[in-house]
Amino acid sequence: MRRTERICMSVPSDLLAEFDEAISRVGYPNRSKALQDAMRTLLAELKALGELRGIVNGVIVMIYEHGKPGLVEELLDIQHEHDELIAATMHVHLTEEDCLEVIALRGEAQRIKELADAMRTRKGVKALRVIAL
Repeated sequence: MRRTERICMSVPSDLLAEFDEAISRVGYPNRSKALQDAMRTLLAELKALGELRGIVNGVIVMIYEHGKPGLVEELLDIQHEHDELIAATMHVHLTEEDCLEVIALRGEAQRIKELADAMRTRKGVKALRVIAL
């Protein structure tokens, strides 16, 4: 029998409200089941990205809080450290708080993973997806 761990976490109230509404619409019986599925989805995405090899074409799509002190500078520094991968970027102001960044990439899969991991873990980055083609 698998052991179950009880955890405690902090999330912004608006994110929790949106999550609760979405899982209710889908029909999840509780938050625990929905969070387990979300964790499995993230793990599968990270595993697939980690298994890529060779030269890859793709994009990073990211939503972040542009008002977070120092975040824009951090993200730009990270991109400059990986400039050999970046073919183009597109920046969109979604709301007063959030921006969408699309980064077109071509390069070594491991370097693309490093770029994505460096940006995804920054406080203020709300969502990041890598699409490898």
